[in-house]
Amino acid sequence: MNAFASVILVIQMLTALAMIGLILIQHGKGADMGASFGGGSSGSLFGASGSANFLSRTTGILAAVFFVATLALAYIGNSRAPTTGSVLEGAAVSVPVPAAGDAPAAVPAVPAAPAEGAAQIPTK
Repeated sequence: MNAFASVILVIQMLTALAMIGLILIQHGKGADMGASFGGGSSGSLFGASGSANFLSRTTGILAAVFFVATLALAYIGNSRAPTTGSVLEGAAVSVPVPAAGDAPAAVPAVPAAPAEGAAQIPTK
């Protein structure tokens, strides 16, 4: 994987983690009812409804960045040269074939008697 794809992958991972955090921080639709009866959010940093707008806008921007990073990774992944055949074909081992006039290779002799201490298998 080249360096450009690695940078895009890091951007995508950081964006995903930031989106998860922002989504977990946001309040649901039902939380607005409690704020209207004196929830105390009007004294917050962003005002009464400013934090909801800021968090939802930031989440939307992060979602767009995540989407663009995903498309870029898909494009980079598909732009590689296609390989033909399977992985197993590349791992095939070639065995040299002797010429017609060559003598056959010597076959190792089988020992006549088993070594000392070896288990013997009874024959019928």
